[in-house]
Amino acid sequence: MNHIIFYSLYNLGLQSAAVAKFFVFCAGTLPYIVILATAGYLGYKKIFPPKIFLVYVIAFGAWVLAGLIKLLIHAPRPFVLLSDVTNLIPESGYAFPSGHATFFMAFAVAVFLLEKKAGYVLMAAAVLIGIARVVVGVHFPGDVLGGFALGALFAYSAHHIVYTLTEHFFPPHEAHGGHH
Repeated sequence: MNHIIFYSLYNLGLQSAAVAKFFVFCAGTLPYIVILATAGYLGYKKIFPPKIFLVYVIAFGAWVLAGLIKLLIHAPRPFVLLSDVTNLIPESGYAFPSGHATFFMAFAVAVFLLEKKAGYVLMAAAVLIGIARVVVGVHFPGDVLGGFALGALFAYSAHHIVYTLTEHFFPPHEAHGGHH
């Protein structure tokens, strides 16, 4: 099933040069635009800067964890495993889980927990980036889905842990003269 879905998406990129260029852009350049635009948007929305920083730390932490898992699993990329597949962007290393899918879903969930609308937009961007990574031949769908699950779980867990610890060590003060 992973190969059937892979070939369906991969063949989409072979339809025309324009379609291939679109997916190469989504797999390679769009991620950087998303990272920078999100920082600007969250700043514009006046989100507390340490919370913005935490979003990036969470996403980076998820990406590091994905890299460690790749070293344990050693899953080959489609262009390595399948002789009829050519990668449209340069990529190396192991495939599962997708580091891009992990990073961008963790990023989206971390933002969602602060700002719902932006989180939904970023989830859509993560899905587009993930699909593009399959279309350009550097990931199987399972790599991307595994990355999405890892990223979402990591972001939700990290967010919960950080805010639980924050409330424990820095309890909110009562607004009108609490007990001392």
